[in-house]
Amino acid sequence: MADIKSNLSEIYKKIEEAQKKSKKALAPVKLVAVSKFHPAESVIEAIKAGQNLFGENRIQEAAQKFDFVRSQGYTPELHIIGSLQRNKAKDAVRIASCIESVDRIELMEELEKQCAKISKSIEIYFEIHTGEDSKAGFLTEEALFAAAERCAAGDFPHLIPAGLMTMAPATDDESQIRRSFSTLYNLRATMNEKYPSLKIKELSMGMSGDFEIAIDEGSTAVRIGTAIFGSRA
Repeated sequence: MADIKSNLSEIYKKIEEAQKKSKKALAPVKLVAVSKFHPAESVIEAIKAGQNLFGENRIQEAAQKFDFVRSQGYTPELHIIGSLQRNKAKDAVRIASCIESVDRIELMEELEKQCAKISKSIEIYFEIHTGEDSKAGFLTEEALFAAAERCAAGDFPHLIPAGLMTMAPATDDESQIRRSFSTLYNLRATMNEKYPSLKIKELSMGMSGDFEIAIDEGSTAVRIGTAIFGSRA
């Protein structure tokens, strides 16, 4: 098993160093520890090492895992970071505090419905497509703005738009990776100008292989799994 405590310490050190170098970093960068495909015991080990924010993308796995972790007296925060089907929205709303992968109005309608049933508000990030065709996310600004306008109009009272999320292209070309992240950085400014009531603050971008570039480009939250937990089971 990976030395999770040591790995976390090393990652936080790299995050801090990258943040000091970045001219765009405005606040401490959050670490979302991506625990998918890793057991509950690894999550508990990370919690004991001081980590309390986790990311999962498989709802059934996440529900079983985090229900168990919470039954042991721990109170981790959970973000859903993967593509979310509408039929999984009920469990996603129950177990998570944030859905980072909101990419269509139909999903927002279902999330609102499920939140209303249990009188729960939940943060959402709009996922923006900046990578390969296979990746999810809003494809155009027009589609994104249409969703934002519905939020600003009060159509989704239980959803709290709080940020943007993206996955950079899987490439060794740093200029392409930077372009992906800078697109999100600039888009946040545009959205805050157009929809000031939404208060879009977070930029969730950067993973194990590119998080230092993401921080340099203004990321406020990086999603890291392998560098913390080791190879997936």
